[in-house]
Amino acid sequence: MEIIRSRTLAAWLLAACIGLPTLAAAQATASSSMAQDQPTDTLVPPTSASDFTGQQLDSALAGDWRSPNNRARDVYRHPKATLQFFGIRPDQTVIEITPGGGWYSEILAPLLHDDGHYIAAVEKPASGDEASKDDDALHRKFASDLMHYGKAKVVEFDPKAPVFGAPGSADLVLTFRNVHNWASTNKDGADTTSAMFKAFYAVLRPGGVLGVVDHRADDSAMLDAVKKSGYLPTKYVVKMATDAGFTLEDSSEINANPKDTKNYPKGVWTLPPTFALGDTDKAKYQAIGESDRMTLRFVKPAPATATP
Repeated sequence: MEIIRSRTLAAWLLAACIGLPTLAAAQATASSSMAQDQPTDTLVPPTSASDFTGQQLDSALAGDWRSPNNRARDVYRHPKATLQFFGIRPDQTVIEITPGGGWYSEILAPLLHDDGHYIAAVEKPASGDEASKDDDALHRKFASDLMHYGKAKVVEFDPKAPVFGAPGSADLVLTFRNVHNWASTNKDGADTTSAMFKAFYAVLRPGGVLGVVDHRADDSAMLDAVKKSGYLPTKYVVKMATDAGFTLEDSSEINANPKDTKNYPKGVWTLPPTFALGDTDKAKYQAIGESDRMTLRFVKPAPATATP
């Protein structure tokens, strides 16, 4: 498996070095260029794996298949910096947990279309509830544009006993603004949340990454006091992950918002994009912007190697 992974990485690094968008195009051009004399001043300089991924992300972010409303939120959600922080690569198997209407799907599915695998994990819906509506919207999105979403896969899970795929089958699991929903629906905030994090751990390969973004409460806040507001203490999320076996590898302020005072009549949903108060003080909340968010990168430790 590691040999195959290394060969795949080497192949798309070659694509990066010659500045082409896909591995197939890179391989075809590499073969034809051998038969041609090309002046050295026209050669494309070598590009790192990180730079190549950045170029692919730029292409996905600029794609005309993205809805204008979603593109307008890039300034708040910082998708390029966030995904690079989580270490995404175009050849990975990536599972996004509860993608809703597909805000990140519009970026991830096309990014992973040629050389990776995008899997949207959706909760088994009860008829008429929000999850059902989101699931329908996601399926409609995928079906409407097979060129960009045709290889995307959808799996359903039971949040109380979640399974997202075969053990060790994913490189990266991503969850954006979901943990607060699990925490708010449990008496102690642990049952569903704990089951979800354990399932993330199970589906990731050793060395795989879990990326979490969620609304961040003040450091001194207690879970019971804030969980209905949509905000969560960072220490709670870290505990859920580490209890499941993960190691906190890094945190980032990419999605921080110091204007967010976190004390609104309708919780985090007072702010954009929801505007739960309607037009009441809308300009005030628009000026604050979207919530202050934690951005955490966890890793599933590789098993220790025995010393001779």
